[in-house]
Amino acid sequence: MTVRTRQLDPAVGKTMSALSAAAKKGLGDPALAELVMIRASQLNHCAFCLDMHLELARENGESEDRIQLLNAWEEAEDLYSERERAALALTEAVTVLTDGFVPDEVYERAAEHFDDIRLAHLIALITAINGWNRLMVSRRIPPGGYTW
Repeated sequence: MTVRTRQLDPAVGKTMSALSAAAKKGLGDPALAELVMIRASQLNHCAFCLDMHLELARENGESEDRIQLLNAWEEAEDLYSERERAALALTEAVTVLTDGFVPDEVYERAAEHFDDIRLAHLIALITAINGWNRLMVSRRIPPGGYTW
């Protein structure tokens, strides 16, 4: 088995944390922010981030039903608002980028529910969690061990 570094430059961690915090604050909806971060982390198979953001979602009052069915949010449409569904669709499009870009219809759907500033913060939040996922998954950082 390859030994992987567990090191993260403190300046990188501080900068990434500041980006995440600014994006989350600017979005103005902590519960939705956690759903977005959970969904991206599911797609990226990041156990560390999933563990952390599942706990934070619960602390923000998220229900177990909504957390447990997030992986199938499109089929569980009664559990998520149109605004949340638009944010989750954008999360998937930005995270996966299978066609090399975010489809116009996904972006336009999100733009119907978020003003320009909130949409910019949502995209920044999705970008930040994808960065965190890649930092953790590439080093195979296991769940737990985080503090706040």
